[in-house]
Formats: sequence, structure tokens, C-alpha cells
Amino acid sequence: MAVYDLEEQEQLDELKTWWKQYGNLVTAFVVVVALGAVGWQAWNWWQRGQAAQAAAVYSTLEQAVAGHDAMKAREAAGELIDKFSGTTYAGLAALLSAKLQVDSGDLKTAKLQFAWAAEHAKDKELRDLARLRLAAVLLDEKAYDEALKQLADAPSAPFAPRYAEQKGDILAAQGKTAEAKAAYDSALAKLDEADKGAADQGRGPYRELLQIKRESLGPKT
Repeated sequence: MAVYDLEEQEQLDELKTWWKQYGNLVTAFVVVVALGAVGWQAWNWWQRGQAAQAAAVYSTLEQAVAGHDAMKAREAAGELIDKFSGTTYAGLAALLSAKLQVDSGDLKTAKLQFAWAAEHAKDKELRDLARLRLAAVLLDEKAYDEALKQLADAPSAPFAPRYAEQKGDILAAQGKTAEAKAAYDSALAKLDEADKGAADQGRGPYRELLQIKRESLGPKT
């Protein structure tokens, strides 16, 4: 039988007393930590499952777009928006489907999908692109004020020239020549700023297009 000396017995008694006072608290803490770890693992598993399912639906949408099947693309995009709105796939799907709807003449659906992506897409760049494309559809419908509203907020840097150009197109369509000139000048300046100090960006044709639009409105005043 083990024999404790007095000091060891005192330490054991102190430990028993401490455990009597705090044992339940320690046990509860351990349980909470364990449940948290299990919950975190379950959340990660659920997220991976959501991503896998969303990827499968997105693949269906890509096939529909490749086959110019507007109805199937619309349905796949709707499923992603309804069931997997928190994934990047949903925003991409809305943009892809909306473009196909435009090509198919279903502007009502296209506008709804562009608007959803502009508001809810996970990535800012996708939201910026959605607003730009929605503005283009509204321009074609001569809904000029609504189109300009889509371009009111500053976009991320890569889209800055395109936003300024689109504003120029809308203002030119409204007959606001001076404002359109300023917008095209801004687009060219933003393009110069984006290309400054960088290698050839392959945007020579785009620059020429901007210059043609700008020069068509007359010289600077």
C-alpha cells in the first residue's frame, strides 16, 4: 500500500478541496470546448457539402450556356440563387444566365438576374460587373436615369474606365454632350492611370474606341 508523507497528504487534500469547489466548472468548460470543436467540424463539413452541390449545379448551367439553352440556364441560376446564395457560384450563375437571357431577348429575366448579382454577389468585382451590364440593358431601353443610378457608386479599379465610358454613352444618348465628353475624358484618364508603369495591357483597341467616342462629340471646350 502506498504511503504518503505529510506534505504529500496536504497537497492531495488541497487538490480535493479545489476540485470540490471548481470541478464542475472545469468539466463544463471542457464540454463546451469539445462541443465547439465538434460544431466547427460540422460547419466545415456542411460548407464543403454546399460548395460541392453548388459546383454541380453550376456545371449544369455552363452546359446550358454552351448549348444556348436559355430556359435551362435560367432554372439552374434560379436554383443556385435560391439554395446556394452564399456561394460565389450564385453570383457567377446570375451573370452568365443574364447574359444569355439578353441574347435570347428575355430582358425582364436578365434585369432581375443582373440586379440580384449587383446586390448579392459574394465578390465585389462580380457586383461591379453586374451593375455595369445592368446599366447597358437599361441604356438600350432608354431608361437613362436608372442606368446612371447603377453607376453611381465607385467600382473597383479595373472597372473604373468601363464605368466612365458607360456614363459617357448614357449622357451622349441624353444629348448631354459636355457631360459625355467629360465622362469619356475621365475614362481615358482612368485607363492611362491603370496602365501606368505596367507592361502592354493589350488594351490598344479599347483605347482607340474610347478616343473615337470622345472625338465624335467634338473638340475640347
